[in-house]
Amino acid sequence: MKIFRNPNFVKLFYAALFSQMGTTIGNMAFAFYLLDHFSHQPSYATLAELMYSLPTILVFFIVGVVADRFDRKKVAENCDWIRAFLTVVLFGALFTGSIPFIFFVLFLRSAVTKFFFPAENSLVQGILSKEQYAQAAGLNQMLFSIFMVFGVGIGAAIYKTVGIHGAIIVDFISFVISALLIRSCHIPFAARLPNGKVKWKDLSIKSSVSDFKEGISYIIKNKLLASLIFGFFIFGLFNGAFAILPMFTMKYELSPDNYEWYASIIAISLGLGLLTGSGIGTLISSKFKPHQLMVIPIFVTGLLIFLLGFTDRISIFLGIVFIIGTCLGPINIAIGGWMPKIVHPKLMGRVSGWIDPLMMLAQSMTLGIIAVIFPKVIETIDYLYYGIAIIILIVALFYALTLPKLSRALEEKERNLDRKQKTKNTKPNIRTI
Repeated sequence: MKIFRNPNFVKLFYAALFSQMGTTIGNMAFAFYLLDHFSHQPSYATLAELMYSLPTILVFFIVGVVADRFDRKKVAENCDWIRAFLTVVLFGALFTGSIPFIFFVLFLRSAVTKFFFPAENSLVQGILSKEQYAQAAGLNQMLFSIFMVFGVGIGAAIYKTVGIHGAIIVDFISFVISALLIRSCHIPFAARLPNGKVKWKDLSIKSSVSDFKEGISYIIKNKLLASLIFGFFIFGLFNGAFAILPMFTMKYELSPDNYEWYASIIAISLGLGLLTGSGIGTLISSKFKPHQLMVIPIFVTGLLIFLLGFTDRISIFLGIVFIIGTCLGPINIAIGGWMPKIVHPKLMGRVSGWIDPLMMLAQSMTLGIIAVIFPKVIETIDYLYYGIAIIILIVALFYALTLPKLSRALEEKERNLDRKQKTKNTKPNIRTI
């Protein structure tokens, strides 16, 4: 592929992979650790997941501003170095046995993570052509699927062999590799600082709030962009539910004695499904419109999540999870390929900065609700699947009614711009003597 001839893209690609893989391995191993040591308090595992999402509330209004105003390469690299340091602190915190302190370190590390994606994502937009956006989104989704398959599996294996400390060591190594890869990139100044150099004295709370408002205004005025951003909120609901529900299903219903093993197998099934769906989505993305790659898979996903609540066989559960992953692949490619085309490079950081907050808000809401109602209010996990399924089906209906119209409007706008550009280029240049 031509895109792999771009060394900067390749390095950023693998930097993001190592960063995400390390985080997933540590997080998954920590969930196993809590369930093993506090099996009578399943809310601890849910609270640990909340530590990964709640920091968004503190930093969401400045992450996009930082990505747009500061050197994006340095922001992404320094995020990795800081997370590596905090991982060392987490390693030591485990020896204290203080759950509040451990949660606090996890909270800080997650807060730093929020700055990584907007900066890294904005850099990718600056080094690729518009024709490569969908392809890059497909490749990113495929590698994300691979890291999901092997990351969770390795996390479970490390926890079972060398324990939680071994998983945290892998976390540390992954962050260091990611930082070194980003440092080795040679990215043009325009991509790193599209808004020019900014001095610290030029920044203030007032200017940050102004930039934040500009990002909100830009999204709201673009109905298609607002709809796509809403899609990430829905992904947050899904992520929150699937971060903990499959593990609870195995722990308390289908396989109490081997739940760690099956939890990793579920992650592998979902990852393989994402990998398959990403491959299919990449191949068919040029044959279908982006909204078609979203509406149908979202609807099918809702139906499949509903079925998860009915099944009492592990093999069927794993099969359904695989198909759900296959449906998610084209959705991610459609959104990932659409957004860079409709967002101005100078505002990509602020727009990207909204993605994680919305996902984490939805994820935090879902995890918070689960922590409160299970098992005190709702004793059967199946009803939780039914609730998530209904929400997903409503979203599919919303997109079916709105995206086709917005897509046609965008295409018409692009055709008009092309006609104006062609007319301008073919217009004779008349000199006045």
